[in-house]
Amino acid sequence: MITKRIIPCLDVKDGRVVKGVNFAGLSDVASPVALAKAYSLAGADELVFYDITASSEQRRLFTDVLRQTARQVFIPLTVGGGIQSLEDFDRVLHCGADKVSVNSGALKRPSLISEAAKKYGSQCVVLSVDIKLLDGTYYVYAKGGREYTGLEALSWIRQGVAAGAGEVVVNSIDTDGVKRGFDLELLSLVSSQVDVPVIASGGAGHIQDFLKLFRTLPKVDAGLAASIFHFGEVAIPDLKQAMAKNGIPVRL
Repeated sequence: MITKRIIPCLDVKDGRVVKGVNFAGLSDVASPVALAKAYSLAGADELVFYDITASSEQRRLFTDVLRQTARQVFIPLTVGGGIQSLEDFDRVLHCGADKVSVNSGALKRPSLISEAAKKYGSQCVVLSVDIKLLDGTYYVYAKGGREYTGLEALSWIRQGVAAGAGEVVVNSIDTDGVKRGFDLELLSLVSSQVDVPVIASGGAGHIQDFLKLFRTLPKVDAGLAASIFHFGEVAIPDLKQAMAKNGIPVRL
């Protein structure tokens, strides 16, 4: 049986990990290098590193901090932020990333997904989608949740998977940082329409939120969170023990 993955997320701005609520009100947390090492030692299954302002500031991802972070982890590392071209894929992978997350760059040029999948393999291409519910419809936002695209989210996700994305990270703007649980309705819709791993992001506040996620939506492959891990509200070993006790397959 495939184990469920627990994935801490490092949202990096100006070389520091930050966290906000609903993608806004960012506050400084810690060094990404120190946090990455701690999470690797704590038993995280993977790690995500997002340079969250690279796209909105129209610049390349900070590679110096990324290199330092990659040296500290011995688990798969997914990196995103400002990925616009195959050259960006090359640069990030050479810095130590195992997978590359595309978001705004793929919205701007959808062929980037198929080009990257062809060159590096689908397992290397992660489609990250920032989604908000408006008038009963889920829409995609770009540039770290700052820019409304008018694009319907489910159709965009299906298009991205058909083009070769090997995983989908579903970032719910509505539940981000609120700590009242994952957006189960949105995740149910996504996981029913694609046949690649789906990673839930946004809303985790307690161990019970992960248990409810995996019990309710067994097709969801992983739970991603940031602040509850950063501030010590949930310890990864405790979370994994609780999952195992509740019959959820997990790597201890």
